[in-house]
Amino acid sequence: MKKSERMNQMLRFINQKQHFTLQDLMQEFQISKRTALRDIASLEEIGAPIYVEYGRYGGYRLLQQMQLPPISFNTSELHALYFAMQALRSFTNLPFQISFRSIHEKFLSALSENQRQDIEQIQHRVSFRHTEQIRDSEHLEFLLMAAVQNIVIQITYQQHILSSSSNPDNSSNPDKPKPSIRTIQPIALYAMKGYWYCQAYDLDKQAYRVFRCDRITSSEATDIEPITHINELNLQDAHSLWKPSENAIPFKCMINEAGVELFQQEQFPSMQLINESGEMTLVGSYEAHELGFIIRYLASFGKSIKIMEPDTLKESLKQHYLDLLDHV
Repeated sequence: MKKSERMNQMLRFINQKQHFTLQDLMQEFQISKRTALRDIASLEEIGAPIYVEYGRYGGYRLLQQMQLPPISFNTSELHALYFAMQALRSFTNLPFQISFRSIHEKFLSALSENQRQDIEQIQHRVSFRHTEQIRDSEHLEFLLMAAVQNIVIQITYQQHILSSSSNPDNSSNPDKPKPSIRTIQPIALYAMKGYWYCQAYDLDKQAYRVFRCDRITSSEATDIEPITHINELNLQDAHSLWKPSENAIPFKCMINEAGVELFQQEQFPSMQLINESGEMTLVGSYEAHELGFIIRYLASFGKSIKIMEPDTLKESLKQHYLDLLDHV
């Protein structure tokens, strides 16, 4: 990183922290103690109101916040921003409904001629080929802000595809959709294989649930007091809320390296990988009504997985393959 660029970032860093130490600068910018001292001297020379605090808990402090110059990006950062925009093009819905075309035009108009030419060359040399969003989700922004602001909401949801603890897309029920009114406390959103999902705590079921966002047909805020510890969870920690029912059926499979990679691409909170004396196993549980889902899921692993238990699951997978052969 060039010194001028580092000075710019350092100004923003110390302006935000107000109190900092040499160790803070050394760690943040990966520089030596000598360089950190020189940089502080350079900041003082350009007028940064820095003074030294002595003692055991000393360091440096700003007398007052500074008026910072406009943010500028180097070439690598501009390329990274462009890549990020390209990665979002396949989503017809995002939590904040902003036209990609509008952002793209504003981004290009802010570039120099040379930077614009670089971006145009990149555009013809790279593409993101991932699953496009399959169905629209109208309530993403509302769901996200409810999670951020810790608000309990009421939603109308299609009953037959209500996400179970282990399957966020359980659509094996052939019955017609039955609207259901649910009271939930949203935790986080995530996108996977063309769908948006909302992790939430279902106050009616008093259990962790995952809802497919395109199946939410209405949503509104309530005056219900939120559960405090739920709001403290993040996207990854939310899975810790999941608990199997008393009737859940445990399963265990041997899995090879290729299978581990497939599992890492698509996994559910009711499943986990365990290393048993150097051999990887996939363990988890499923509800009786989720048999169709678990069979299709395990079948997607092909020869990279082998069911160890229960025997009923083995037989169901065999029957699944026989049914497929009838359609060849």
